[in-house]
Amino acid sequence: MGGEKEEPVLYETTDDGLAIVTLNRPERMNAWTGRLGQLLFDAYDRAAEDPKVRVIVLTGRGRAFCAGADMGGLAAESQGKKAGSGGGGAKEPPRKVRLINHGQSIPKPIICAINGACAGLGLAQALAADIRFAAAGAKITTSFARRGLIAEHGTSWALPHIVGLGNAMDLLLTARVMLAEEAKDMGLVQKVFPKEQLMEETLRYARELAANVPPMSMAVIKRQLLRHPLLPPDEALHSSNRLMGISTKDNPDYAEGVKSFMEKRPPAFRPFDPNAPLYVEASKL
Repeated sequence: MGGEKEEPVLYETTDDGLAIVTLNRPERMNAWTGRLGQLLFDAYDRAAEDPKVRVIVLTGRGRAFCAGADMGGLAAESQGKKAGSGGGGAKEPPRKVRLINHGQSIPKPIICAINGACAGLGLAQALAADIRFAAAGAKITTSFARRGLIAEHGTSWALPHIVGLGNAMDLLLTARVMLAEEAKDMGLVQKVFPKEQLMEETLRYARELAANVPPMSMAVIKRQLLRHPLLPPDEALHSSNRLMGISTKDNPDYAEGVKSFMEKRPPAFRPFDPNAPLYVEASKL
C-alpha cells in the first residue's frame, strides 16, 4: 500500500447500474468528521449526476457502520475549542452547505447496509437513506441523550415518521442500545441478514431495482413518499393524479414497461433525466 492513507469515503460503480459508497475509517469505527461528511455528500452528488448509476448502496468498512461523531472532535467542542481535521494545521477547503439528510434530495434510491454499530450521527445518516438492511446483531442507538445532548441531526423528525411517536420517544429519551432484530420489528430496518451475507443480499436487491424499475419512476416515487405525507390528503391525491396523467402520456418508460412485459423480455429503461416533464412536476412538491 506504500503507506498511503486512504480516503475516509470510498466510491465505486458497477456495470449493472450501482454506486457503492463505503465509509472508510475502520480504525475509528467510521466515526463521523466534517471531511467524511463532505466526501459522503460529494459521492451522493456524483452518483446523482452519473446517468449510468440507478441505485446507490451505502455501507461501512470494518466492524461498524458509523459509531457517531468522532469523540476527539466532541471532546474539543465540549471544552469550547473548534474541532480540527487532524491535518497538522492544514486548512480544509471550504465546505458546501448540505444538510445531514442530503440523501433525501438525491433522486435515486439509497439503500443503507448497516454492517455493524450504528449510533448518533451514524443513525441519522442511516435514517436519511430510503431503505435500510442490517447485519444480525448490529447495535443501534440514538446516543444523544446520554451525552447531555438533544435529539440532533433531524432524528426528531425522521424517527417518528419511520417508527411512530411512542417508539421514537423510547429511543431518543433512553438512548438505549437495541439490536438489528428489534429494529426490524419496529420498522426501522426492512431486512436483517447474517453479517457475512449482508452485502451480497443488499447488492442483489439493488440490482433487482436497477434492472427492472425505470430510474424516473424511482425518482418520482421517492419524491412522493417524502412529500405527500406532509400534505393534506386531498392535495396529495391531486398531486398523484397530475403525476399519473403525465406518466401515461408521451412516456417512453411506460411504453417500454408494457411492451417488455408483453414480449416477456427484460426492460430497457432510459437513464434518469431531471428535465423530463414528469420529474419537473414532481420537483414542485
